[in-house]
Amino acid sequence: MPQPKKDSIEAVPLRHPYRVAVALFLVLSGVAFVIDAAHRSAYDWKAFGKYLFDRRVIKSAGVTLELTVAAMFFAFILGIAFAVMRRSPNPIFQSISWLFIWVFRGTPVYVQLVFWGLLSTIYHSIFIGIPDLHYHHFYLGVHIALSQNTSLFWIAVVGLSLNEAAYMAEIVRAGLLAVDSGQEEAAASLGMSWWTTMRYIVIPQAMRIIIPPSGNEIISMLKTTSLVTAVPLVTDLYARTRDISDETYNPIPLLLVACTWYLFFTTILMVGQYFLEKRFARGHRPMIAMSS
Repeated sequence: MPQPKKDSIEAVPLRHPYRVAVALFLVLSGVAFVIDAAHRSAYDWKAFGKYLFDRRVIKSAGVTLELTVAAMFFAFILGIAFAVMRRSPNPIFQSISWLFIWVFRGTPVYVQLVFWGLLSTIYHSIFIGIPDLHYHHFYLGVHIALSQNTSLFWIAVVGLSLNEAAYMAEIVRAGLLAVDSGQEEAAASLGMSWWTTMRYIVIPQAMRIIIPPSGNEIISMLKTTSLVTAVPLVTDLYARTRDISDETYNPIPLLLVACTWYLFFTTILMVGQYFLEKRFARGHRPMIAMSS
């Protein structure tokens, strides 16, 4: 028997008048702010253009990049080391890692940098090496004089690295724990060494989880370098623009100059993070539930 013809259903999209009104209000508010800022004398766009590519600002921007790269390099290495120590069955390693993370995550980074900036008043030099037990007046190693101004840059790097390493340790540990332990057991049953298993199985899968928060930490580190003003004679981007504003008695355009450079660097880092995430996400497909 022929089936009765069903009436077709006409789908009518749901309207959202309040959502459209709010969006329109936000757009108009943004446009109004830009127009007002373009004509407001307090921003002094002429001074902004003058100092945006000033030689002193560009040099200090390079110092900011050097601080970021050096601090994140050592922080990532230390973070991996402390993450492995947290997973170690040795209770001493676990306790040391937990104590390090507890101290450096539990105290403000600015306070830590102030302490490292005053380190030269506590220790005039640090000896790294092995003391000569036969000749007590001679040592096999090197002395690092902390009173020299050239060492203050590396003191700032140490302060930033140690603080960031505590956060990187937790990020790396979370990434390693996200990989199914059965894969390590399967690799061991095939005769693969621990390093080969970590290199070809665990780490590539963990990087998909580690990279997004690590990228955020790099961007955060770039902005955290503005706190190295706690370490004397280390002139980063913010410190230099602040010094120039003290000379010109015009701080607002110099703050805009610093913000522009920070936005420029963070944009580059965000693009790099995007491509890294895309690379390590290859081969990963979300599970799709199949229904009959």
